[in-house]
Amino acid sequence: MLKGKNIVVGVTGGVAAYKACDIVSRLKKLGAEINVIMTHSATEFVQPQTFQALTQNPVTIDMFETPRYWEIEHISLAQKADVLLVAPATANIIGKVANGIADDMLSTTIMASTAKVVFAPAMNTKMYQNVIVQENIKKLKALGYSFINPDSGRLACGDIGEGKLCEVEKIIDTVLAIALPKQDLQDKNLLVTAGPTVETIDPVRFITNHSSGKMGYAIAEAAQSRGAKVTLISGPTNLHPPKGVDVISTTSALNMYDAVMGHYQQQDIIIKSAAVADYRPENPSDIKVKKQDGTLSINFVRNPDILMELGTKKTNQILVGFAAETNNLMEYATGKLVKKNLDLIVANDVTENGAGFGADTNIVHLIDRQGNQTKIEKASKLEIAHKILDKILQLK
Repeated sequence: MLKGKNIVVGVTGGVAAYKACDIVSRLKKLGAEINVIMTHSATEFVQPQTFQALTQNPVTIDMFETPRYWEIEHISLAQKADVLLVAPATANIIGKVANGIADDMLSTTIMASTAKVVFAPAMNTKMYQNVIVQENIKKLKALGYSFINPDSGRLACGDIGEGKLCEVEKIIDTVLAIALPKQDLQDKNLLVTAGPTVETIDPVRFITNHSSGKMGYAIAEAAQSRGAKVTLISGPTNLHPPKGVDVISTTSALNMYDAVMGHYQQQDIIIKSAAVADYRPENPSDIKVKKQDGTLSINFVRNPDILMELGTKKTNQILVGFAAETNNLMEYATGKLVKKNLDLIVANDVTENGAGFGADTNIVHLIDRQGNQTKIEKASKLEIAHKILDKILQLK
């Protein structure tokens, strides 16, 4: 099942380290190539030879030991990993990563990896509930790191409460879900718009908005990973497009209108997350407008409403809109859903902490045509993107 997948397992110093042996054994039986990195504290609980026997690979501990191959060890492991699992994950390793500390082989490898990192915490109840630990976990979740919540029960220290390493089956299921992502959008064409639009005043000035494009790019990445053929129509951003996605760059609302109308017919799903300017200067100047005494007046005219027009033109497409509001969120979002003939609207209050423009996280409400409402609490934009796609698939 996991043949061809590389899983790097980090084992840190806690009594639950012995359970990592079972985790490694099960992943190996599923066909994965396993490399284990142990902290020095972990070796006080389990001998490295145990993991070496289970994986048929050398176990990495010391950053400064003589390399077995002519390669930088932590870079090599970081690059080959499809998933990097830390189980058990102590408060120490969580705190290091949350604060950018890379002072041993495991923390350094995590910092150097672009693979999905999953922490399975295990520690004393009071330690797990400590506000600093919880803030570190919250910070890492917002940055896209995954956590498998610990179980409650009797701990090795004798306390009873939350902090026990979760069941091995749950850890294996989580790794499988990440290493073998859903392909439930295979053979689907999906168009997503992202970012702001830019409306010219003169050759050196323009008006725009605070959209970073992060939400739309996250949707494009999530959809592509689930098998969709994705077209991303993007306004100006500083983001790198996800791999495997067709990108069409635009600037103004009129540019984006033309791009969307030229591609919407072949789509199965259209998600309009771009922040398109409602108005543009009526007569942009060909030369720089010079400063003068008194006030400056600029006449604005309406831009075409891309989402509204899609709502009138759509046939079998699923049409999803966004509503970024500062007040009366649900009222305005529901009105937009109905007025523009949408199948789903994603509403967020940009004044909420962690939900505004440019943030790596979001807090959204999903409202469908039947009026069903689902709130997605604060999470990374990629995680929210997947939940939006899950909801879209339920609409069929």
